[in-house]
Amino acid sequence: MASSHFLCCHHVFLPSYNSFKKSQSHLSLFKPNGSSSFHSNSQFKRVRAMASDSNTPTRRQVEVVYNPEERINKLADEVDKEAPLSRLTLFSPCKVNVFLRITNKREDGFHDLASLFHVISLGDILKFSLSPSKTKDSLSTNVSGVPLDDRNLIIKALNLYRKKTGSEKFFWIHLDKKVPTGAGLGGGSSNAATALWAANQFNGCLATEKEIQEWSSEIGSDVPFFFSQGAAYCTGRGEVVQNIPPPVPLDIPMVLIKPQQACSTAEVYKRLRLDQTSKVDPLTLLEKISTNGISQDVCINDLEPPAFEVLPSLRRLKQRVNAASRGQYDAVFMSGSGSTIVGIGSPDPPQFVYDDEEYHNVFLSEANFLTREANQWYREPASTSASNSPSNFSRSIE
Repeated sequence: MASSHFLCCHHVFLPSYNSFKKSQSHLSLFKPNGSSSFHSNSQFKRVRAMASDSNTPTRRQVEVVYNPEERINKLADEVDKEAPLSRLTLFSPCKVNVFLRITNKREDGFHDLASLFHVISLGDILKFSLSPSKTKDSLSTNVSGVPLDDRNLIIKALNLYRKKTGSEKFFWIHLDKKVPTGAGLGGGSSNAATALWAANQFNGCLATEKEIQEWSSEIGSDVPFFFSQGAAYCTGRGEVVQNIPPPVPLDIPMVLIKPQQACSTAEVYKRLRLDQTSKVDPLTLLEKISTNGISQDVCINDLEPPAFEVLPSLRRLKQRVNAASRGQYDAVFMSGSGSTIVGIGSPDPPQFVYDDEEYHNVFLSEANFLTREANQWYREPASTSASNSPSNFSRSIE
Protein backbone atom coordinates (compact mmCIF):
# COMPACT_ATOMS: atom_id res chain seq x y z
CA MET A 1 0.00 0.00 0.00
CA ALA A 2 1.43 3.38 -0.90
CA SER A 3 2.00 5.93 1.82
CA SER A 4 -0.84 8.39 2.30
CA HIS A 5 0.03 12.09 2.16
CA PHE A 6 -2.32 14.70 3.60
CA LEU A 7 -0.19 17.46 2.16
CA CYS A 8 -0.93 20.38 -0.07
CA CYS A 9 1.28 23.12 -1.50
CA HIS A 10 0.30 26.59 -0.31
CA HIS A 11 0.20 29.16 -3.08
CA VAL A 12 0.84 32.64 -1.68
CA PHE A 13 0.98 35.50 -4.15
CA LEU A 14 3.61 37.78 -2.71
CA PRO A 15 6.18 40.03 -4.36
CA SER A 16 9.42 38.31 -5.25
CA TYR A 17 12.34 38.91 -2.97
CA ASN A 18 14.05 40.42 -5.99
CA SER A 19 11.85 43.45 -5.45
CA PHE A 20 13.36 43.76 -1.97
CA LYS A 21 16.95 42.92 -2.91
CA LYS A 22 17.82 42.57 -6.61
CA SER A 23 21.24 41.18 -5.91
CA GLN A 24 19.75 37.93 -4.65
CA SER A 25 18.64 36.00 -7.72
CA HIS A 26 18.45 32.42 -6.64
CA LEU A 27 19.21 29.91 -3.96
CA SER A 28 22.53 28.12 -4.08
CA LEU A 29 23.24 24.75 -2.59
CA PHE A 30 25.95 24.04 -0.09
CA LYS A 31 28.77 21.66 -0.74
CA PRO A 32 29.12 19.41 2.29
CA ASN A 33 32.18 19.91 4.42
CA GLY A 34 32.24 16.86 6.61
CA SER A 35 30.26 13.75 7.30
CA SER A 36 26.67 13.88 8.44
CA SER A 37 25.22 11.89 11.30
CA PHE A 38 21.80 13.50 10.93
CA HIS A 39 21.34 12.58 7.28
CA SER A 40 21.38 8.97 6.30
CA ASN A 41 20.02 7.64 3.03
CA SER A 42 20.54 4.03 4.02
CA GLN A 43 17.20 2.28 3.57
CA PHE A 44 18.35 -1.29 3.98
CA LYS A 45 21.17 -3.36 5.38
CA ARG A 46 23.36 -5.68 3.33
CA VAL A 47 24.84 -8.80 4.88
CA ARG A 48 27.55 -10.66 2.99
CA ALA A 49 28.33 -14.33 3.65
CA MET A 50 31.05 -16.51 2.17
CA ALA A 51 30.03 -19.99 1.05
CA SER A 52 32.36 -22.74 -0.16
CA ASP A 53 31.67 -25.91 -2.11
CA SER A 54 33.61 -29.02 -1.10
CA ASN A 55 34.04 -29.94 -4.77
CA THR A 56 35.48 -26.60 -5.78
CA PRO A 57 38.30 -24.58 -4.28
CA THR A 58 36.55 -21.29 -4.95
CA ARG A 59 34.23 -19.44 -2.66
CA ARG A 60 30.93 -17.93 -3.63
CA GLN A 61 29.83 -14.62 -2.13
CA VAL A 62 26.17 -14.49 -1.12
CA GLU A 63 24.49 -11.15 -0.45
CA VAL A 64 21.35 -11.00 1.67
CA VAL A 65 19.40 -7.76 1.62
CA TYR A 66 17.37 -6.88 4.70
CA ASN A 67 14.96 -4.00 4.29
CA PRO A 68 13.39 -3.11 7.67
CA GLU A 69 11.11 -0.48 6.17
CA GLU A 70 9.59 -2.99 3.79
CA ARG A 71 9.00 -5.36 6.70
CA ILE A 72 7.22 -2.64 8.70
CA ASN A 73 5.10 -1.76 5.67
CA LYS A 74 4.00 -5.36 5.28
CA LEU A 75 3.14 -5.60 8.97
CA ALA A 76 1.17 -2.37 8.75
CA ASP A 77 -0.87 -3.78 5.87
CA GLU A 78 -1.88 -6.71 8.07
CA VAL A 79 -2.93 -4.56 11.05
CA ASP A 80 -6.27 -3.61 9.60
CA LYS A 81 -6.86 -4.17 5.93
CA GLU A 82 -10.19 -2.41 6.21
CA ALA A 83 -8.76 0.73 7.81
CA PRO A 84 -9.18 3.84 5.65
CA LEU A 85 -5.67 4.96 6.64
CA SER A 86 -2.84 2.71 7.77
CA ARG A 87 0.24 4.83 7.01
CA LEU A 88 1.03 8.51 6.82
CA THR A 89 4.22 10.43 6.06
CA LEU A 90 4.39 14.07 7.14
CA PHE A 91 6.91 16.89 6.98
CA SER A 92 7.71 18.46 10.37
CA PRO A 93 9.25 21.90 9.74
CA CYS A 94 11.02 24.10 12.26
CA LYS A 95 10.73 27.87 12.87
CA VAL A 96 12.70 31.03 13.47
CA ASN A 97 11.84 34.02 15.63
CA VAL A 98 12.29 37.07 13.40
CA PHE A 99 12.06 39.16 16.56
CA LEU A 100 11.60 38.12 20.17
CA ARG A 101 10.70 40.62 22.87
CA ILE A 102 10.45 39.59 26.53
CA THR A 103 7.84 41.91 28.05
CA ASN A 104 7.24 40.73 31.61
CA LYS A 105 7.94 38.11 34.26
CA ARG A 106 4.79 36.36 35.43
CA GLU A 107 3.79 35.24 38.91
CA ASP A 108 4.04 31.60 37.82
CA GLY A 109 7.74 32.07 37.07
CA PHE A 110 7.38 32.12 33.30
CA HIS A 111 7.97 35.17 31.11
CA ASP A 112 5.56 36.90 28.76
CA LEU A 113 6.91 37.35 25.27
CA ALA A 114 5.88 38.96 22.00
CA SER A 115 7.41 37.43 18.90
CA LEU A 116 7.04 37.02 15.17
CA PHE A 117 7.28 33.26 14.62
CA HIS A 118 7.67 31.94 11.08
CA VAL A 119 7.91 28.36 9.82
CA ILE A 120 10.90 27.64 7.57
CA SER A 121 11.68 24.93 5.04
CA LEU A 122 14.14 22.93 7.16
CA GLY A 123 12.37 20.03 8.83
CA ASP A 124 12.18 16.39 9.87
CA ILE A 125 10.19 13.58 8.27
CA LEU A 126 7.77 11.59 10.43
CA LYS A 127 6.41 8.25 9.23
CA PHE A 128 3.38 6.85 11.05
CA SER A 129 1.95 3.32 10.79
CA LEU A 130 -0.90 1.77 12.75
CA SER A 131 0.44 -0.66 15.35
CA PRO A 132 -1.22 -3.93 16.42
CA SER A 133 -0.31 -3.02 20.00
CA LYS A 134 -3.10 -1.83 22.25
CA THR A 135 -0.78 -0.60 24.99
CA LYS A 136 2.13 1.41 23.59
CA ASP A 137 3.63 3.28 20.67
CA SER A 138 7.01 2.34 19.17
CA LEU A 139 9.37 5.12 18.11
CA SER A 140 12.58 4.77 16.11
CA THR A 141 14.93 7.41 14.72
CA ASN A 142 18.02 7.82 12.57
CA VAL A 143 20.10 9.60 15.22
CA SER A 144 21.49 8.65 18.60
CA GLY A 145 20.69 10.46 21.82
CA VAL A 146 17.00 11.02 21.08
CA PRO A 147 14.74 9.53 23.78
CA LEU A 148 12.35 6.94 22.40
CA ASP A 149 10.03 6.67 25.41
CA ASP A 150 7.44 9.07 26.85
CA ARG A 151 10.14 11.69 27.39
CA ASN A 152 9.92 12.33 23.66
CA LEU A 153 7.38 15.00 22.69
CA ILE A 154 6.03 12.76 19.92
CA ILE A 155 4.97 10.12 22.44
CA LYS A 156 3.69 12.83 24.80
CA ALA A 157 1.54 14.18 21.95
CA LEU A 158 0.06 10.77 21.10
CA ASN A 159 -0.67 10.08 24.77
CA LEU A 160 -2.35 13.49 25.05
CA TYR A 161 -4.50 12.83 21.99
CA ARG A 162 -5.71 9.50 23.38
CA LYS A 163 -6.43 11.12 26.75
CA LYS A 164 -8.50 13.90 25.17
CA THR A 165 -10.42 11.80 22.64
CA GLY A 166 -10.58 8.29 24.08
CA SER A 167 -8.89 6.88 20.95
CA GLU A 168 -7.34 3.42 21.36
CA LYS A 169 -5.03 3.59 18.34
CA PHE A 170 -1.30 3.15 18.83
CA PHE A 171 1.46 3.68 16.30
CA TRP A 172 4.84 2.79 14.94
CA ILE A 173 6.66 6.06 14.28
CA HIS A 174 9.97 6.63 12.53
CA LEU A 175 11.60 10.03 12.96
CA ASP A 176 14.05 11.02 10.23
CA LYS A 177 15.79 13.79 12.16
CA LYS A 178 17.34 16.70 10.25
CA VAL A 179 16.71 19.61 12.64
CA PRO A 180 19.41 19.84 15.32
CA THR A 181 18.36 19.82 18.97
CA GLY A 182 19.09 22.70 21.35
CA ALA A 183 18.99 25.07 18.39
CA GLY A 184 16.15 27.49 19.20
CA LEU A 185 14.35 26.23 16.09
CA GLY A 186 11.45 24.41 17.79
CA GLY A 187 12.16 21.04 16.18
CA GLY A 188 10.75 19.01 19.07
CA SER A 189 7.67 21.22 19.32
CA SER A 190 7.05 20.77 15.61
CA ASN A 191 7.34 16.99 15.99
CA ALA A 192 4.69 17.11 18.73
CA ALA A 193 2.32 19.20 16.62
CA THR A 194 2.84 16.91 13.63
CA ALA A 195 2.08 13.85 15.78
CA LEU A 196 -1.16 15.42 17.02
CA TRP A 197 -2.17 16.20 13.44
CA ALA A 198 -1.36 12.65 12.34
CA ALA A 199 -3.27 11.03 15.20
CA ASN A 200 -6.32 13.09 14.33
CA GLN A 201 -6.14 11.98 10.69
CA PHE A 202 -5.91 8.31 11.68
CA ASN A 203 -8.97 8.77 13.89
CA GLY A 204 -11.16 10.42 11.29
CA CYS A 205 -10.63 13.93 12.70
CA LEU A 206 -12.35 13.39 16.05
CA ALA A 207 -11.19 16.86 17.11
CA THR A 208 -11.14 20.19 15.35
CA GLU A 209 -7.82 21.79 14.55
CA LYS A 210 -8.62 24.55 17.07
CA GLU A 211 -9.14 21.95 19.80
CA ILE A 212 -5.85 20.25 18.97
CA GLN A 213 -4.07 23.60 19.06
CA GLU A 214 -5.49 24.36 22.51
CA TRP A 215 -4.54 20.92 23.84
CA SER A 216 -1.02 21.22 22.47
CA SER A 217 -0.09 23.99 24.93
CA GLU A 218 -0.01 21.26 27.61
CA ILE A 219 3.04 19.81 25.85
CA GLY A 220 5.02 23.01 25.35
CA SER A 221 4.65 26.74 24.77
CA ASP A 222 5.88 26.61 21.14
CA VAL A 223 3.68 23.71 20.03
CA PRO A 224 0.47 25.71 19.36
CA PHE A 225 2.28 27.97 16.90
CA PHE A 226 2.67 25.16 14.36
CA PHE A 227 -1.13 25.05 14.00
CA SER A 228 -1.00 28.53 12.52
CA GLN A 229 -0.67 28.85 8.75
CA GLY A 230 3.06 29.39 9.17
CA ALA A 231 3.35 33.02 10.27
CA ALA A 232 2.03 34.23 13.61
CA TYR A 233 2.37 36.94 16.21
CA CYS A 234 2.70 35.00 19.46
CA THR A 235 2.24 36.34 22.99
CA GLY A 236 1.78 34.99 26.51
CA ARG A 237 4.36 32.22 27.00
CA GLY A 238 4.15 31.75 23.23
CA GLU A 239 0.93 29.76 23.34
CA VAL A 240 -1.33 32.72 22.40
CA VAL A 241 -1.15 32.51 18.61
CA GLN A 242 -2.46 35.23 16.31
CA ASN A 243 -2.36 33.94 12.76
CA ILE A 244 -1.21 36.63 10.31
CA PRO A 245 -0.62 36.80 6.55
CA PRO A 246 3.04 36.25 5.70
CA PRO A 247 4.62 39.67 6.36
CA VAL A 248 7.55 39.09 3.97
CA PRO A 249 8.02 37.31 0.61
CA LEU A 250 8.39 33.57 1.07
CA ASP A 251 11.37 33.34 -1.28
CA ILE A 252 13.72 35.32 0.95
CA PRO A 253 16.75 33.03 1.36
CA MET A 254 18.48 32.47 4.68
CA VAL A 255 21.35 30.51 6.15
CA LEU A 256 21.28 28.73 9.53
CA ILE A 257 24.54 28.29 11.43
CA LYS A 258 24.45 26.29 14.67
CA PRO A 259 27.56 25.38 16.66
CA GLN A 260 27.76 22.02 18.40
CA GLN A 261 27.19 23.64 21.78
CA ALA A 262 23.58 24.18 22.83
CA CYS A 263 22.14 26.83 25.12
CA SER A 264 20.08 25.72 28.10
CA THR A 265 16.80 27.61 27.82
CA ALA A 266 16.41 27.57 31.61
CA GLU A 267 19.91 28.99 32.08
CA VAL A 268 19.29 31.70 29.47
CA TYR A 269 16.10 32.86 31.22
CA LYS A 270 17.84 32.67 34.58
CA ARG A 271 20.37 35.26 33.37
CA LEU A 272 17.77 37.49 31.71
CA ARG A 273 17.51 40.99 33.18
CA LEU A 274 14.29 42.75 32.23
CA ASP A 275 15.76 46.19 32.89
CA GLN A 276 18.25 45.54 30.07
CA THR A 277 15.79 44.35 27.43
CA SER A 278 14.67 46.44 24.46
CA LYS A 279 11.86 48.91 25.06
CA VAL A 280 10.54 49.03 21.50
CA ASP A 281 6.88 48.11 21.02
CA PRO A 282 6.76 44.66 19.38
CA LEU A 283 3.73 45.70 17.33
CA THR A 284 5.86 48.49 15.90
CA LEU A 285 8.44 45.90 14.87
CA LEU A 286 5.74 43.81 13.20
CA GLU A 287 4.43 46.83 11.30
CA LYS A 288 7.91 47.81 10.11
CA ILE A 289 8.60 44.29 8.84
CA SER A 290 5.26 44.13 7.03
CA THR A 291 5.91 47.53 5.42
CA ASN A 292 9.65 47.57 4.74
CA GLY A 293 10.82 43.97 5.04
CA ILE A 294 13.47 42.51 7.30
CA SER A 295 16.40 44.65 8.40
CA GLN A 296 18.88 44.49 11.26
CA ASP A 297 17.10 47.10 13.37
CA VAL A 298 13.87 45.08 13.59
CA CYS A 299 15.44 41.69 14.34
CA ILE A 300 15.61 42.21 18.09
CA ASN A 301 16.01 39.19 20.36
CA ASP A 302 16.00 40.00 24.07
CA LEU A 303 17.43 36.55 24.81
CA GLU A 304 20.67 37.21 22.93
CA PRO A 305 22.56 38.95 25.78
CA PRO A 306 21.88 36.22 28.37
CA ALA A 307 22.52 33.50 25.77
CA PHE A 308 25.86 35.10 24.94
CA GLU A 309 26.71 34.99 28.65
CA VAL A 310 25.89 31.29 28.75
CA LEU A 311 27.83 30.63 25.53
CA PRO A 312 30.40 33.38 24.82
CA SER A 313 31.49 31.64 21.61
CA LEU A 314 27.99 32.30 20.23
CA ARG A 315 28.54 36.05 20.54
CA ARG A 316 31.80 35.70 18.62
CA LEU A 317 30.05 33.68 15.93
CA LYS A 318 27.41 36.35 15.39
CA GLN A 319 30.06 39.10 15.35
CA ARG A 320 32.12 37.20 12.79
CA VAL A 321 29.11 36.54 10.55
CA ASN A 322 28.25 40.25 10.67
CA ALA A 323 31.82 41.31 9.95
CA ALA A 324 32.28 38.84 7.09
CA SER A 325 28.93 39.45 5.41
CA ARG A 326 29.78 42.86 3.84
CA GLY A 327 26.14 43.50 3.09
CA GLN A 328 25.44 39.87 2.15
CA TYR A 329 22.73 39.60 4.82
CA ASP A 330 19.85 41.98 5.54
CA ALA A 331 19.97 40.89 9.18
CA VAL A 332 21.89 38.50 11.44
CA PHE A 333 20.22 37.32 14.64
CA MET A 334 19.82 34.42 17.06
CA SER A 335 16.64 32.34 16.92
CA GLY A 336 14.74 31.59 20.13
CA SER A 337 17.02 30.96 23.09
CA GLY A 338 19.83 29.77 20.78
CA SER A 339 22.14 28.48 19.67
CA THR A 340 21.33 29.01 15.95
CA ILE A 341 22.52 32.17 14.23
CA VAL A 342 20.37 33.15 11.24
CA GLY A 343 21.55 35.22 8.28
CA ILE A 344 18.60 36.61 6.29
CA GLY A 345 19.08 37.57 2.64
CA SER A 346 21.49 34.92 1.36
CA PRO A 347 21.64 31.11 1.50
CA ASP A 348 25.44 31.12 1.56
CA PRO A 349 27.44 30.94 4.79
CA PRO A 350 30.50 33.17 5.21
CA GLN A 351 33.72 31.59 4.01
CA PHE A 352 35.28 31.42 7.47
CA VAL A 353 32.99 28.58 8.55
CA TYR A 354 34.70 26.45 5.91
CA ASP A 355 38.21 27.73 6.47
CA ASP A 356 38.48 27.81 10.28
CA GLU A 357 38.97 24.55 12.14
CA GLU A 358 36.81 25.90 14.98
CA TYR A 359 33.72 25.77 12.77
CA HIS A 360 34.24 22.52 10.87
CA ASN A 361 31.56 20.74 12.91
CA VAL A 362 28.85 23.38 12.85
CA PHE A 363 25.41 22.62 11.45
CA LEU A 364 24.73 24.55 8.23
CA SER A 365 21.53 24.75 6.25
CA GLU A 366 19.88 27.05 3.79
CA ALA A 367 16.16 27.69 4.16
CA ASN A 368 13.17 29.76 3.08
CA PHE A 369 10.01 30.85 4.82
CA LEU A 370 7.13 28.38 4.55
CA THR A 371 3.34 28.39 5.00
CA ARG A 372 0.50 25.89 4.71
CA GLU A 373 -3.13 25.90 3.68
CA ALA A 374 -5.97 25.62 6.14
CA ASN A 375 -6.86 22.00 6.94
CA GLN A 376 -3.66 20.74 5.34
CA TRP A 377 -0.26 20.07 6.87
CA TYR A 378 3.06 21.55 5.81
CA ARG A 379 4.57 20.24 2.60
CA GLU A 380 8.23 19.43 2.24
CA PRO A 381 9.73 21.81 -0.37
CA ALA A 382 10.42 20.11 -3.67
CA SER A 383 14.02 21.30 -3.68
CA THR A 384 14.75 19.18 -0.59
CA SER A 385 12.48 16.20 -1.18
CA ALA A 386 13.82 15.75 -4.71
CA SER A 387 17.40 15.50 -3.51
CA ASN A 388 18.66 11.99 -3.00
CA SER A 389 21.47 13.28 -0.84
CA PRO A 390 20.29 15.40 2.09
CA SER A 391 23.87 16.49 2.67
CA ASN A 392 23.58 18.49 -0.55
CA PHE A 393 21.01 20.60 1.22
CA SER A 394 22.69 21.04 4.58
CA ARG A 395 25.75 20.15 6.55
CA SER A 396 25.07 18.55 9.89
CA ILE A 397 26.91 18.19 13.13
CA GLU A 398 29.28 15.27 13.00
